[in-house]
Amino acid sequence: MSFDLLIKNAGTRFSKDKLLDIGIRDGRIAKIGVSLKEGANQEIDASGKLVTESFVNGHLHLCKVYTLTMVSQKALTSYQGESMGKAMTAIELASEVKEQYNESWIIENVRRALTLANKYGNTHIRAFADTDTKAKLEGVKALIRAKEEFKDSVEIQVVAFPQDGVVRDQGAEDYIRKAMELGADVVGGIPWIEYTDEDAQKHIDLMFDLAKEYDRDISMLIDDAGDPGLRTLEMLAVKTIREAWQGRVMAHHARAMQLYPEPYFRKIAALLKRAQIGVVSDPHTGPLHARVRDLYDDGVAIALGQDDIADAYYPFGRNNMLEVAFLASHLMWMTTFKEMEILYDLITTNAAQAMAIKDFKLKEGNKANLVVLNAENVWEALTAHDAPLYVIKDGRDVTLRE
Repeated sequence: MSFDLLIKNAGTRFSKDKLLDIGIRDGRIAKIGVSLKEGANQEIDASGKLVTESFVNGHLHLCKVYTLTMVSQKALTSYQGESMGKAMTAIELASEVKEQYNESWIIENVRRALTLANKYGNTHIRAFADTDTKAKLEGVKALIRAKEEFKDSVEIQVVAFPQDGVVRDQGAEDYIRKAMELGADVVGGIPWIEYTDEDAQKHIDLMFDLAKEYDRDISMLIDDAGDPGLRTLEMLAVKTIREAWQGRVMAHHARAMQLYPEPYFRKIAALLKRAQIGVVSDPHTGPLHARVRDLYDDGVAIALGQDDIADAYYPFGRNNMLEVAFLASHLMWMTTFKEMEILYDLITTNAAQAMAIKDFKLKEGNKANLVVLNAENVWEALTAHDAPLYVIKDGRDVTLRE
């Protein structure tokens, strides 16, 4: 039988110096081998370049992209300064932009960011939209609209995110419910921002109630400040286990983890494994970050995320996950070839695991979400962080031609 698409002479991360052909049929990898003889409707000659799984971004505030100039620079300095002791102040300052929220201009920014995602082979994104009494449903509506527009090249999971809390921001819970009715994919949360531990637990409980009612996964921004006393990650893990929601929850940031005493960190790592919680870290956006390498070594589904593109928390970003991994290599001193391979996992296979994306690895029978890189190995790919030569989504060539 012929293939829909055949990638010839591909270097892979598992075949060493041997070049392979990858035959794709009906959106899946039908066959991997040397010099495949079957014909194909389309043929790509990789010419020895590295072919891998496409890139996965488990954390992007997509409703906020390109809003940096709409808010005070004080939000940026507050978030990154004082060992992140003013992180809550930064969130409060950044929320001013939501007073201007309107789907009409948000969608234009979103399209710009998703076009970059397509260019850089970023085929799966968990995208947050502020959903509260200020933002209302403007961001959610823009992201749901973009999800449909870009469905052939970028798969978007829309997170309805109560950025200002649900106990502090009375009425936010109702907007999350409305977002679920509109078609949002994931229930969001940010329990650490509440004023008391009791309120933080209530925040988690309320969002779990909605997730179970609508059968949705959960994503929560956790302990995103320089305070070792923050404990909402533990609350989230325990709740996940008690509600039997294992494998359906992601924790984002968890920056306070870097300050935890070693015995407590080991307890948290064990809880994360038992709860099957994926963790996404964005070390380039703040001076603290989750203990990425330790979590990876412990078998936790840890990933890297872009987090922000030109907003109140981070002034750069291109939806380029190779660039994210390049920055993380420096920030976490993961500079050996072995560690570069780990970083590559954190933006591909590990990130897919954290997001519960099935059949993602480059192997026969799995979905064909692939990139043909302008590099022959991971070291070269991270060094240049160029756009891929080809992007394959669900077996189709969706490469952006400029």
